[in-house]
Amino acid sequence: MSDTTFDPVTLDIIQNALEAVADEMFAAQRKTSMSAIIYEVLDMGTGICDAKGEIASSGAGIPAFVGVLDKAVKRILEKHPAETIVPGDLFASNDPYWGGVTHLNDMILAMPVFSDGRIVAWTANIAHWNDVGGMVPGSMSSDATSIFQEGVRIPAVKLVNAGVPNEAVFDILYVNSRLPDYLRGDLWAGIAGVRIGERRILELVEKYGTETFEAALADFMELGERRARAALKTLPKGIFHFTEEQDDGAIHKVTVEIKDDEFVIDLTDNPKQSGSKNSSREGVEISAQLAFKAVTDTQAPGNGGFFKPLRVVTKPGTIFHVVEPGALGYYSEVEIRLFDLILRCLAPHLPGLVPAGNFASICGTVVGGPHPDHGRHYTIVEPQLGGWGAWMGHDGNSAIFSGFHGDTFNCPAEVAEARYGLAVDQMALNPEAGGEGAWRGGKGINVHYRVRADNNFLSIGYTRSRMPPWGVDGGLDGTPNYVEVLRPGKAPERYSFGTDIPLNTDDVVKVVTGNGGGFGDPTKRDPVAIAEDLKNGYLTAERAAEIYGYHAEAAE
Repeated sequence: MSDTTFDPVTLDIIQNALEAVADEMFAAQRKTSMSAIIYEVLDMGTGICDAKGEIASSGAGIPAFVGVLDKAVKRILEKHPAETIVPGDLFASNDPYWGGVTHLNDMILAMPVFSDGRIVAWTANIAHWNDVGGMVPGSMSSDATSIFQEGVRIPAVKLVNAGVPNEAVFDILYVNSRLPDYLRGDLWAGIAGVRIGERRILELVEKYGTETFEAALADFMELGERRARAALKTLPKGIFHFTEEQDDGAIHKVTVEIKDDEFVIDLTDNPKQSGSKNSSREGVEISAQLAFKAVTDTQAPGNGGFFKPLRVVTKPGTIFHVVEPGALGYYSEVEIRLFDLILRCLAPHLPGLVPAGNFASICGTVVGGPHPDHGRHYTIVEPQLGGWGAWMGHDGNSAIFSGFHGDTFNCPAEVAEARYGLAVDQMALNPEAGGEGAWRGGKGINVHYRVRADNNFLSIGYTRSRMPPWGVDGGLDGTPNYVEVLRPGKAPERYSFGTDIPLNTDDVVKVVTGNGGGFGDPTKRDPVAIAEDLKNGYLTAERAAEIYGYHAEAAE
């Protein structure tokens, strides 16, 4: 870059334009995808990286997904040096050991943007695909012990060479999926997304010039770093420790050291990797980045510059740094637990930062089998909504995805019934007692899926199934996440993790997610709020009397 002085207003215009480009990429991919997990739930993310792979602009989508993109592009560049890449190339990766970061269901597509004969940016996206092969439909198995059991691995390969698709790779993808039509549609939707991003960036470059565009990215990175370092100086300094018991009895530990110029998260003293509940080293970095952002400057740009003061220390072979060939099907449950762990570690030192506990699980739910209307195989993949924790002056939100999962949505009953072989008998809030306080926790959900054909299956992965969301300052703990299978004439079967659980006609999958923890002494709750809870069915008269000392007759 030359020593030219660039107009700061122009740089700001380009930086804001990049946000708009990433959002347009998101819209294009959403509108053209085949699977409801993408176009309804929005289990995806988009972003723009600079020439070296640093995240420069994040679009809409799951925060933990956007955090994947820079790490994936950097691994692509390690495998494919910049001098071997040409305009029109497009890369794919889903392998956590090759920049895929999460699990094999999540496919990353990345495309270089060229100007003046060199790469000036990358457009990238990530989305969850319903089935990429493996030992079970849906490709996520809690019984898996090796990544080889979880599906087809795409290790940062060139999917399109100078604009020409590599048909061999496309064929490998299609033949390894139980849902090849859906995979084909979702793949080309992702390609459309990165290509529209390339087009828009080239329009910016044409308008402002290559050097000005590159200067805007560099300036944005510098802004992110300045904001992060300024916020870091305001935090309490010291070394802080926290441990938390998990559902299976394992103990997770974190040490956070805050210095004037560095924020260190040490995770070395943790359990060995096990089963399919492991995270890649890069995935752990994303959890740390999200927590760092939450405690420093939430309004600053979340780009590569912002995270420079953050350092994460892990130990290979542990759940927070899986080594090959460890399985990662339920990586998300490890990372969401870590996000909580870091925030809970800092909560006593940053009053008002962390509310009471929330349901904090992706609650991945996979149901599938032969469709009752035409016999073709279907698979529904859904994360679930749940209750958020209360905090000073506010009840918790009800039926919202966890903050780690971002601005995503449930699949509407009408879409689920039209696209999949299930009937949705009930979608309601969780009426279970728990999470009471001066301000109560938000309510989880109670959803019933009725199976309409024989030889169906259920696979699930729920945490916070034994250790409930925590209450704060006298507020009561919330309630756990779980699934019950209700078979006609038989006792309910309760699960938190399970793979290929058989389902037949008229069996009901009852999904129950947790109510968030309460905040403050329950006896201090406003009687008007208690009356509203009774009216809305969030509370029984017996529970109101037991916890709040509230009697409707006396109140009247």
